[in-house]
Amino acid sequence: MTRTISALLATSVLAGSAAMASAQELNIYSSRHYDTDEALYSGFEEATGITINRIEGDADELMARMQAEGRNSPADVFITVDVSRLNRAVDAGLLQPVDSDVLETRIPANLQDAENRWFGFSQRSRIIFYNTDMVDTPPATYADLANPAYEGLVCIRSSTNTYNQTLLASIIAHEGEEAAREWAEGVVHNFARSPQGGDTDQIRGVASGECGVAMSNTYYYVRALREQVDGVTEHLDVIGFIFPDQDGNGAHMNVSGAGVAVNAPNRDAAVAFLEYLASDAAQVYFSSGNNEYPAVDGVEMVEELAGLGEFVADDVELSDVAANLATAQRIFNQVGWP
Repeated sequence: MTRTISALLATSVLAGSAAMASAQELNIYSSRHYDTDEALYSGFEEATGITINRIEGDADELMARMQAEGRNSPADVFITVDVSRLNRAVDAGLLQPVDSDVLETRIPANLQDAENRWFGFSQRSRIIFYNTDMVDTPPATYADLANPAYEGLVCIRSSTNTYNQTLLASIIAHEGEEAAREWAEGVVHNFARSPQGGDTDQIRGVASGECGVAMSNTYYYVRALREQVDGVTEHLDVIGFIFPDQDGNGAHMNVSGAGVAVNAPNRDAAVAFLEYLASDAAQVYFSSGNNEYPAVDGVEMVEELAGLGEFVADDVELSDVAANLATAQRIFNQVGWP
């Protein structure tokens, strides 16, 4: 392991806690289904001698399991993607506050829960893709997706998708509920097809010409740059991309994050694991393993991700975004976004 990880762990509870010293295992409930994350877990095990027991599943299923287990739950850490799922864990009373100088110093304030019940450790930006043969003037902002100029061209996922829920919640945070409703109505009017599939399917739609414009998280596109993704990699020459709102709020960012379970039997080890995820070496894994932006500034990124270029990122407090998620879903329902 690198000196950075060792230094971080030495200054954490690992160094001074007898309880920590006696803990030989850590139980992680994770809804991140990326094989490359194995490097994250093995790195912590090598640095600490603590064995990680990992239970993987759908985020909602894992939260239901933690609720059913109650005070007897073995869960120490809950890991998931998207602030909406982290917020649901908070609302369900499944996470506890963490007081850590390492996390406060390393993780930007806008990527933390207001009461430190979760922290974001990697980021992805939700950006606009377009077919360069079909669209001469691509949308420059999220607001442009509702412009009548793009009628019949827009492909985007369903309203049940957490990434879209979080994006709309961020628009509410910036512009207010009425402006967000008008935007959602305009996007529905511009649908090229009824929402279907995942983010990669939206990019495939752009590549095939079924869609003139689409929305996706950055890491799905970068994956197609680094390896073969059918329907995308062979058509990269017609796929353009825009980081939206560069003269305004900046491109929307979301996180993968984690928190310490409310009934964690190995709490000190759980806090140390979160601190480890904020180390430079662990942050590099998020980029090299799953094409995500590190949460910590200045950490090296994989070449293809860095190659997308520098951009202005929206620095809205994700806790404020989380507070608008229920309103976002209500708006989606009101405007008929499937």
